Amino acid sequence: MSNTKPAVLALEDGSVFHGTAFGAEATIAGECVFNTSMTGYQEIITDPSYFGQIVTMTAVQIGNYGVNVEDEEASAPRCSGLVVREVSPIVSNWRSTMSLTDYLKKYGIPGISEIDTRALTKKLRIDGSMKCCLSTQPLSDAEAVTRAKAWRDMAGSDYVKDTTCKAPYIWGANDASRHNTQYLPVGTSGGATHTPAKKFKVAAFDYGAKYTIFRKLVRHGFEVNVFPATATHEEVRAAGVDAIFLSNGPGDPAALPYIHKTVSGLLPDYPIFGICLGHQMLTHALGGTTFKLKFGHRGGNQPVKNIETGKVSITAQNHGFATDPKSLENRAAIVTEINLNDQTVEGLRHRELPVFSVQYHPEAAPGPNDADPLFEDFYRMVEKRKAGKI
Repeated sequence: MSNTKPAVLALEDGSVFHGTAFGAEATIAGECVFNTSMTGYQEIITDPSYFGQIVTMTAVQIGNYGVNVEDEEASAPRCSGLVVREVSPIVSNWRSTMSLTDYLKKYGIPGISEIDTRALTKKLRIDGSMKCCLSTQPLSDAEAVTRAKAWRDMAGSDYVKDTTCKAPYIWGANDASRHNTQYLPVGTSGGATHTPAKKFKVAAFDYGAKYTIFRKLVRHGFEVNVFPATATHEEVRAAGVDAIFLSNGPGDPAALPYIHKTVSGLLPDYPIFGICLGHQMLTHALGGTTFKLKFGHRGGNQPVKNIETGKVSITAQNHGFATDPKSLENRAAIVTEINLNDQTVEGLRHRELPVFSVQYHPEAAPGPNDADPLFEDFYRMVEKRKAGKI
């Protein structure tokens, strides 16, 4: 006798997918998106940038190596739900401490399996990301569609307030459980294989930051002082920091004017490095605008070209909004990188100030390490600024 329970995924356009429930018994609405990474499902579901979203994995089987504490990118899953073709019936990895099913159940996250994820992904690519409802409880198709339609739009939503830290703190350099040092690469430029001896104090704004971003900053020579998204530029100045880092995060970058103001206030005086939402915050601080992409860029296989050097990197990405390049014309910013799939903006730098940003995730959790040198570039930029060379 089977112990499987039915589950339903309904889209706002009336499409309904029936499958098998796993994870928690719950009903949730959100934005349905897809991720093309082959591995790294634990890092994906714990990425705070997925707050308010139900993630479809395009890889056929998910859960085969379980989950573990070291690979979490937040203290708990931050996506609303998970959609997969198949949940592995076997968990096999020496680092695993729990199955994916039990992990989602522990944190109240529902999942649906045994649906045609190729058909769902194709629909999202053609029609765009949609509002949806996922239920592992008794729920009619009609009610699921109604709940999907009733969910608030991602555009115009401030989800940073739901994912940022509540108060400033210093990222614990000696806390091995948060740094996972035996699994992280270190900088190798110029033959160096260790963390720089001299550390600079960086104010890292937490808009929904992933743990590995802070891990990488520490490994590349920074004392990481984390600030909530609501911190003002006056509060940051009072901390006596050497540089500013703007993190990833969820929601619509245009819906965060209080952050735009803070970044604008810090621009003239500090080296700044932004990624993902941080890149978009820099866009707005420089007078540019952002727009919602049709289905976003989510996966560890996104090609990006640096138009200044000609270098192409394969990058990890997770975003649904992008910078409008026309809005930056006659501004202080220069577009430095583009996405080779759709030509959207992937990188910026200030014409005169030591300020730059990228739309992708150089911490690569999960994903390729092509962009890891950006952390070293940031360190060298701060080093030169402190020496009065820029």
